[in-house]
Amino acid sequence: MNTDKKTKQKLSFDQYAGKYDAWFMENENLFLSELSVVAYFLNNPGKALSVGCGSGLFEYFLQKNYGIEVKEGIEPSESMAEIARKRGMSVNIATAEEAGLEAETYDTLLFNGTPSYISDLDTAFEKAYYALKKGGRLVVIDVPKEGSFAMLYNLAKTLGTWDHDMLNDIRPSSVYPIEFVKEANWRSTREKAEVMKNAGFSNFRFAQTLTTHPLYSNDYIEKAQEGYDKGNYVAICANK
Repeated sequence: MNTDKKTKQKLSFDQYAGKYDAWFMENENLFLSELSVVAYFLNNPGKALSVGCGSGLFEYFLQKNYGIEVKEGIEPSESMAEIARKRGMSVNIATAEEAGLEAETYDTLLFNGTPSYISDLDTAFEKAYYALKKGGRLVVIDVPKEGSFAMLYNLAKTLGTWDHDMLNDIRPSSVYPIEFVKEANWRSTREKAEVMKNAGFSNFRFAQTLTTHPLYSNDYIEKAQEGYDKGNYVAICANK
């Protein structure tokens, strides 16, 4: 990612940090469905780091709802990091590609919702491999490009707005902020898994949630299930 694009993306998250939390709170069932897939591979995480922890919203509710502690994070947006710190996290300001991680330090690295905002996934996952202890796990979670959410988001991104006739009757009543949609680059599950494999990871497992159309995703809480063939929020777990 070039410097201008990184700066623009950081400014978006700095300026609209409050919108991020507000959207999830407006879509509570969707949030709790996503939280279930984040928790799916995080039992006994040991020393864990959240890469791109944002406001620490997920980490806060992981502890509250599941007893899972992820207290360390890195985050390029200072506004997001400030909120995460208020939620009890220790956060360093850095991007996934530029973070200075020490060798064999962590048992678990979590990338939750961040791959679509990371330009150089190869470098990010190579750094993750370097920072994990032998046998440690990398958990990568995001909206897959092949899913209906990403297709809807990419249409809104192309149009530059949610307020377009083409989106009538197919967009949810509370939509993901367009400022974040414009900065994202969703990748397929297979593409992310391939980059993880190239970085040295093995023993792949998958989990998914949000298996309905985006119009109905907030109607009820959906528990995570194995696989990746129909979910709109997919977790990939692999080991060093």
